[in-house]
Amino acid sequence: MTVPGWFSEAKFGVFIHWGPYSVPAWAEPTGELGAVDPEMWFAHNPYAEWYWNTSQIEGSPAYEHHRTVHGGRPYDDFLDAWQAESFDPADWIELFARAGARYVVATTKHHDGVALWDAPGTGTRNTVHRGPHRDLIADLATAVRARGLRFGAYYSGGLDWYAGRRAVIRHEDLIDDYGRPHEAAYAAYALRQVRDLIDRYRPDVLWNDIGWPDAGMADLPDLFAHYYATVPEGVVNDRWDGAHADYLTSEYQANRQNEAAAHWENCRGIGLSFGFNRNEGPEHLLDPAAAVRLLVDVVSRGGNLLLNVGPKADGTLPGEQRAVLEGIASWTAAHAGAVYATRPLDPGAAMSHDGTPWIRWTRDDDHAYAFLADVPDSARGQVLLKTGPGMLDPATAVRLDGRPVRADAVPDGIVVTSAELGAPLPTVVRFALTTSRSVDAGQSHRE
Repeated sequence: MTVPGWFSEAKFGVFIHWGPYSVPAWAEPTGELGAVDPEMWFAHNPYAEWYWNTSQIEGSPAYEHHRTVHGGRPYDDFLDAWQAESFDPADWIELFARAGARYVVATTKHHDGVALWDAPGTGTRNTVHRGPHRDLIADLATAVRARGLRFGAYYSGGLDWYAGRRAVIRHEDLIDDYGRPHEAAYAAYALRQVRDLIDRYRPDVLWNDIGWPDAGMADLPDLFAHYYATVPEGVVNDRWDGAHADYLTSEYQANRQNEAAAHWENCRGIGLSFGFNRNEGPEHLLDPAAAVRLLVDVVSRGGNLLLNVGPKADGTLPGEQRAVLEGIASWTAAHAGAVYATRPLDPGAAMSHDGTPWIRWTRDDDHAYAFLADVPDSARGQVLLKTGPGMLDPATAVRLDGRPVRADAVPDGIVVTSAELGAPLPTVVRFALTTSRSVDAGQSHRE
């Protein structure tokens, strides 16, 4: 797999899940995908964007919530109740940019089949004709590009509970046989919509989900050829039932094996849901330090992080989510050079460490960057970095936040001495590399 240079260097993107499901905004915050028993996942789904499906599973808490709070009303009532009256795309994107995001991927149609643009074949069942009465994708694409970021489009190709078959999905094993529309009519419907997204918005990232209908698999080579002809520096994710991928994806704790690929991206919400879930409390959400450490961990292993926000139905970002992005922004203001346009440190050059202290590494052509957190008070401001002999120059040590630091070579590596290394937000110490090393072969670019 090869990817354009911008995607390899971007490291951080923001995902947006926004739809009629933002009106009920309800799910059980049971746990992370990949860490919850699959036998209980669908009836106790923590994803608020799956509300239509979960609320139809008799006996589930979502079913009872929908019956008692919403009177069992039809799901499309939420489309009409979704007004987005306070939506300010420039405000969103300014925050994302300050947080360090280099690209933004917006949900254009989720599994409920509601399109956030005037999608062909949807009639009036889209946000231009109902609910917000706006082309939300055009609004977002314009704001993203005005701020100099890359714009991506998410599309649910493999599930559509309105245009495709709409059987309730109660178990993973039922998705293919009962949940996914594989027929030719739906394949043509989805193909027409994705081509329309490409032609209208020229997304820099084409992000499909839940595969593609069987009857349309033969259409995909021409679709990808059209996409690359339209967006020469575009990238395509891996969720097309094996037809093609520029990079692989993981989601929370699921598909973590994909993180061994040359190019990969981990996606997750700030909480346990992608869509806004009013049921989540602070215990379910990343705090700023955890979000920064997640970003650093992903980048240190060669991946990108696609961190999701779930706006409220009125178009505002939940305060808890804004606080996390503001915290990332404060940290990246001083430390961006250690994250963007970097790659993993060469094997054997230094060791990362989980627990106490927490240590990660990145590098560019000339420098290595050590990320340090949770150094215990008993260490009195000292931490041993286990490094290969002679690979880093201790005399060049610099803290990126400008505070004093000392580094001394010892037989096992380098001892760093500095103040306040015990904070959960990482401190970054930069070292000059003592030898010139070429860019990894896996970091090739598509010409």
